[in-house]
Amino acid sequence: MTGDSDTPAHSVEACMSVAEVKAMLAGIVEAFDNQDVEALASGWTEDIVIRFADFPEIRGKAAAKQWMASRFKRQKGYVLKKSFQAVCGDIVGDSWTGEWTDALSGKKMRGRGMEFLTMRGGKIAVWEAVFNAWEEGSEASVPIT
Repeated sequence: MTGDSDTPAHSVEACMSVAEVKAMLAGIVEAFDNQDVEALASGWTEDIVIRFADFPEIRGKAAAKQWMASRFKRQKGYVLKKSFQAVCGDIVGDSWTGEWTDALSGKKMRGRGMEFLTMRGGKIAVWEAVFNAWEEGSEASVPIT
């Protein structure tokens, strides 16, 4: 929704075409494949805000780069797959899956998430994501049953 409860979200003009969003997502996947913090950061605003799963909120490009570098050290051999879901106004939605080896435990891990990216000037200004991770081969562990 756009704030106006009478305006359906699908009527909001997108800030990017579907092709542009898919190209951006492919670039993010490539940067993850190469563990290239600078390539990722080039797509962020200086004042980026990241709200990722249950991590404390991250503010600013310097803090975001430090967080990504720490993540890359912990998630060895990270393989990311992203799927475009929607673009509405300045919001891009996508889902993803990931596989990696945890550098501390040596365990093979898998994860799945959804995210909304708020764009400003062609860059990500707000990255909000939910994420669930589990050890490969284990049962789901979300405590809802």
